[in-house]
Amino acid sequence: MRKAILPYITNPVVVIGAVLSFGWLFVAIFAPLLAPYDPIKTIAPLMQPGAANPAGGIFVLGTDMLGRDILSRLIYGARTVVVFATLATLTAYLVGVTLGLIAGYWRGRVDAVLSYFANVVLSFPVLVLYIVIIVVIGSSPFNIVLAVTFGSAPAIFRIVRGITMDVASRDYVAAAVTQGERAWRIMVFDVLPNATGPLAVDFCLRLGYTAITIGTLGFLGLGLPPPTPDWGTMVNEGRAMAIAFPHLVIFPCIAISSLMLGLSLLADGLREVSDAQGRRT
Repeated sequence: MRKAILPYITNPVVVIGAVLSFGWLFVAIFAPLLAPYDPIKTIAPLMQPGAANPAGGIFVLGTDMLGRDILSRLIYGARTVVVFATLATLTAYLVGVTLGLIAGYWRGRVDAVLSYFANVVLSFPVLVLYIVIIVVIGSSPFNIVLAVTFGSAPAIFRIVRGITMDVASRDYVAAAVTQGERAWRIMVFDVLPNATGPLAVDFCLRLGYTAITIGTLGFLGLGLPPPTPDWGTMVNEGRAMAIAFPHLVIFPCIAISSLMLGLSLLADGLREVSDAQGRRT
């Protein structure tokens, strides 16, 4: 077990990516303990970073136009982004992996129909697809998860389908079929484990893209409804006064960028370790 983990914890790219990614996860989990103020409470409008709070204490990152503490909103915004980005990505994987296994294993007409619908969805620009779905069905946490699932599942489907088609032609799968193993058991226990490496890397990248998507939707006014703290909405609210009060947009942008950077580094590190182990074998 230790030998299996050692290549990951000694890879600096993996370590830096994990620190950034899990750092925001820690912030999201313990937001009520870390936030110095109520994120939706009006205190003092447009205070600069480091300004003193008239009621005592300081505003580390300043306040916004409505007098809400930016640090507190960033901390609670991490909970919003991490929870909904993770939920949406996991839902997309549940759909994409399931349909990919079915199409790649059964092939034939089932594969043709599923691949056709996947190609149709993938023919649209992803962000435009998200915007159209949110505009049509409305902005809510459930609808954002639904939009991300609909837009991301086809790409996951194609990855899993390709791996399944390759693995399903191997001897040990044929042996399992000969022994009378059920199709679902072969797909879950013989085929799916061979896809965990590529899917782990893709999951980290896709989680980062989903976080960016939630921020973009918030910036466009299509994100989570107010007063829910949301990094993209914070940038949208502060952009009109960004020249006079740059802290309104700088800190939310840094938060989004650092989370995306962490997940990208984590994915790159996992790919490096996986490739190195593959060359050894």
